[in-house]
Amino acid sequence: MDVHANGIRFHVVEANPTTDDERSADQPLVILLHGFGSFWWSWRHQLRGLSGARVVAVDLRGYGGSDKPPRGYDGWTLAGDTAGLVRALGHETATLVGHADGGLVCWATSVLHPRVVRSIAVVSSPHPVALRASALTRRDQGMALLPWMMRYQLPFWPERSLTRDDAAQLETVVRSRAGANWLASEDFSETMRHMRRAIQIPSAAHSALEYQRWAVRSQLRGEGRRFMRSMKRPLSVPVLHVRGDADPYVLSDPVRRTQRFAPHGRYVSVAGAGHFAHEENPELVNEQLTRFLAGVYGARG
Repeated sequence: MDVHANGIRFHVVEANPTTDDERSADQPLVILLHGFGSFWWSWRHQLRGLSGARVVAVDLRGYGGSDKPPRGYDGWTLAGDTAGLVRALGHETATLVGHADGGLVCWATSVLHPRVVRSIAVVSSPHPVALRASALTRRDQGMALLPWMMRYQLPFWPERSLTRDDAAQLETVVRSRAGANWLASEDFSETMRHMRRAIQIPSAAHSALEYQRWAVRSQLRGEGRRFMRSMKRPLSVPVLHVRGDADPYVLSDPVRRTQRFAPHGRYVSVAGAGHFAHEENPELVNEQLTRFLAGVYGARG
């Protein structure tokens, strides 16, 4: 279905959708936010596997079936998108679950719009201040992260490179970050068929790259420095961080540094998983999410 929030239209997919009359007034809302190059499909296992809540997966601004405006891919606007979605879906608060770029949106929304965030759970998405510090001070994290982000700063060429040959480069990127077990599975092949098709939707590749461009270019601008200062505010909501221990893109150091900003959070390592733990080992991730939601909401979670 389509939902309008923050001035644009979002495509959302809901697990077991019900009418307003059927939906419990106190049923918690869980919003799933995907990462780079993906769309709502990346949360298919969670849509099927989480219960006791209203679970909604969103195509982020610029992706999938959502609107693709030429701008608005900065942390401030993305946080406003998510806060608006909570209200547009008829709730006052929600638990946000995000992977990679979607995790950044979770962190930003919890700081910039704290009244709408009940808790956050992130997959391979350390606190943005922690990730920045690790990338700039540790060679291993810098070499894992920065070459890709710097490559995407060029105009036009990255979009063409990402989408040519039926978006073969997107699969190369995902393969370079995934765990070996998932790579050998039919689930991976099916996922790549969907992702390669979705990134070729007109303007989707450009929008995906604008997330990466803002993350780098904003560091040289006042807005980026203000954003990072804002993100240093103490976090008051429950936090779950999940990382595959074989993730070659987000290493363990920025997760360790994240504990400074969420000292009472729960930090889970998924053995053998790469950057996409929620897809590579959905049973374990769903178990952790279910336990986390139970702690936040009680038996309903």
